[in-house]
Amino acid sequence: MRSRKLTLAGALQLRASIYALIRSFFATRNVLEVETPILSAAGNSEPNIQSFTTRFSGHVDAGEAQRWLRTSPEYPLKRLLAAGIGDCYELGRVFRNGEAGGRHNPEFTMLEWYRVGWDHRRLMEETITLVEAALAMVGRRAEVHIVSYRQLFLDELGIDPLHAPIDELRAPLAEYSIDPAGLTRDDWLDLLITHRLQPAFSRDCITVIHDYPATQCALAKIRAGDPPLAERFELYLGQHEVANGYHELNDADEQRIRFERDQTIRRERGLSESPLDHRLLATLDEMPDAAGVAMGIERLLMCLADTNAIADVLAIPFHEA
Repeated sequence: MRSRKLTLAGALQLRASIYALIRSFFATRNVLEVETPILSAAGNSEPNIQSFTTRFSGHVDAGEAQRWLRTSPEYPLKRLLAAGIGDCYELGRVFRNGEAGGRHNPEFTMLEWYRVGWDHRRLMEETITLVEAALAMVGRRAEVHIVSYRQLFLDELGIDPLHAPIDELRAPLAEYSIDPAGLTRDDWLDLLITHRLQPAFSRDCITVIHDYPATQCALAKIRAGDPPLAERFELYLGQHEVANGYHELNDADEQRIRFERDQTIRRERGLSESPLDHRLLATLDEMPDAAGVAMGIERLLMCLADTNAIADVLAIPFHEA
């Protein structure tokens, strides 16, 4: 096995401590821990995420034979919200095909939680509090920098991301010789974050970016304005993106349009399509106003262990499983 920055015992103890911290954190806040299916008859339509599939060999009355391993517990958790379960969270394994490397493992642990009656700004604060508690567990503290997506670009690059032409977005990336074929405006914005902004984030700083361009709404509500903005946030600890949260969309018609738009992009890229989650769509209008956030536990553990290698915080990485 490869050499580790942490000992195997140290990595396992750190993970166990984080799990205990998370469960205590939510128990004191009366947020219910739940467990939802890992296998689903529906898949994730997001064009940048690829799913694992398998087949059920039992009796046809049991349901659809083709099954997708979840890439997050988001859809079933929203069905629970629509059923009236209230504030809830799940801590469990998720699976993403093709994502393996120094910072990625095809199976990893995700924490996802939902707060009824909250918006993304209020959930940002709770997410920061949880990350601060995790840092305190290993004797560390961090400054907190909260900034809007637009202001971050203006402050650090002198670019207005909501209005600048694509040529202006491409200019700061010239040194990377990026092939522009097929890249959209949002692709260039993402590249500016990963190549120019994120590398400058301080190790001992929690950076929270909020209110994204409406074109990057994902499953978030869009707030009317000039221009309209997606009510979502991302939290970084140092240079690692740790959490991604939304003021959740609960309009089934709009969600169906977004799913179908994703499928169109997948077809254009030659990617496989998976069935849409019709059970989610059938209940989404009944989901109460809520905010939700997903946190990558390995990313958090990497920050706590001060390592850039995900294998350092896994019991057994994918290539040795």
